[in-house]
Amino acid sequence: MKPSLAPGIRLIRAFSRDGWYRSFTLLLTFLFYTAYHLSRKPISIVKNRLHRNCSTVIQPAGLNVTDNATWCDWAPFDQDNYHSLFGALDNSFLVAYAIGMYISGIFGERLPLRYYLSVGMLMSGMFTCLFGLGFYWNIHSLGYYAFIQVMNGLVQTTGWPSVVACVGNWFGKGKRGFIMGVWNSHTSVGNILGSLIAGVFVSSAWGLSFIVPGVIIASTGILCFFFLVEKPEDVNCTPPQHHHGQEKGEREPLLQNSTNVDSSLMNGDVIHETVAVAEENTKAISFCGALCIPGVMEFSLCLLFAKLVSYTFLYWLPLYISNVAHFEAKEAGDMSTLFDVGGIVGGITAGLVSDYTGGRATTCCAMLLVAAPMLFLYNYIGQRSIGTTIGMLLLCGGLVNGPYALITTAVSADLGTHESLRGNSRALSTVTAIIDGTGSIGAALGPLLAGLISPTGWDNVFYMLISADILACLFLSRLVYKEAQGWCGLAQRSSGFTEF
Repeated sequence: MKPSLAPGIRLIRAFSRDGWYRSFTLLLTFLFYTAYHLSRKPISIVKNRLHRNCSTVIQPAGLNVTDNATWCDWAPFDQDNYHSLFGALDNSFLVAYAIGMYISGIFGERLPLRYYLSVGMLMSGMFTCLFGLGFYWNIHSLGYYAFIQVMNGLVQTTGWPSVVACVGNWFGKGKRGFIMGVWNSHTSVGNILGSLIAGVFVSSAWGLSFIVPGVIIASTGILCFFFLVEKPEDVNCTPPQHHHGQEKGEREPLLQNSTNVDSSLMNGDVIHETVAVAEENTKAISFCGALCIPGVMEFSLCLLFAKLVSYTFLYWLPLYISNVAHFEAKEAGDMSTLFDVGGIVGGITAGLVSDYTGGRATTCCAMLLVAAPMLFLYNYIGQRSIGTTIGMLLLCGGLVNGPYALITTAVSADLGTHESLRGNSRALSTVTAIIDGTGSIGAALGPLLAGLISPTGWDNVFYMLISADILACLFLSRLVYKEAQGWCGLAQRSSGFTEF
């Protein structure tokens, strides 16, 4: 009797060569963007260390602090305006990130993604470490820390357009929503790991809370340089078919008449034509050209308001839970992570539904429409009990972050390979940068508006968030109408993506 193959070998043989490369690329890019988010998180953890209630801190032996109520704080964050200074650091990063994102995509189209990502992660690691070195160098200048945040915000823009472009190169439209929905959980994984790593060192030497994540992201940059494969063609793998019908239509004219083909081959006409098409399809797209792709403007503006809501929760939810439900700071922080957990489920659900229906815009719009009343309910009944709080946080997290995750992943990849580009795969990075850059403007505005509005009451903050959700839906209304026409057979649908 012939012995059966070992289970592990059967698993290996179950994947084709192309399948192994695709899985490996998905894993690598997951690790890369996990590292990006991991290096962003320490600032939110260290804030509590830079300004504390010194009356509750044990005094070191021999230190006279009778007339110094801020002896345990780190200047310049030891004054009463520390909230404004922390806000300045947050906005230094977010505004620089939003501005830099528009530029980053242009460079990403014109440089090899492997080099671009590697340099970006190395530079991000350097600036993250420089922030932490301020502890050991005893630096107390706000300008120093703000400059580090600005530079880190700029170099961090190398990440998102590059990893989305790389994944888009390897995966076609068939299950892109589901795959990218699962893959997009790297943001939450990075946030959790960043919190845990920073928390280990924050009480003893907060500088290490930045240095260790900085070393980690720099190390992943080295990993990227040695192992990332940008496109399937680079390793003789089969590229995904983004637009089957269109590609078929492009090839048919060359093969309609074998006699003409043969005579053309004698003159080299077909060869020259094929080369010309190939050269045209490898040219990097311009910024204005990317804006003209149908759907880019609508999804970009939708993401601006969707990300405004998401980032307002990211920066203000722990404080809201603490103030309204009267939780301790640690408990409020732990409870707020449920919003991210719901976001993971929401992103995967949005990807699955949009894959099945073929309606990316409709899926986003439906979730945003349901999110608006759920935010209203959360504000009024969400803190009545622990069970209600948990359930509402999970539900709101899924509804708010689901469309945000879908737009920044599958939608960006779809638009970057839109059939109007006639096979040009080099638009992915620029399109992704435009969409996420516009969304990052909302990410910067949301926490800022919440800070200005919250003194008038939390109800007004939630009214602002609900209004942003409704505006996000309005910007998708035309695309939803087109998708509905396609489903009703009133408009011809493109291959897997509605013609906008």
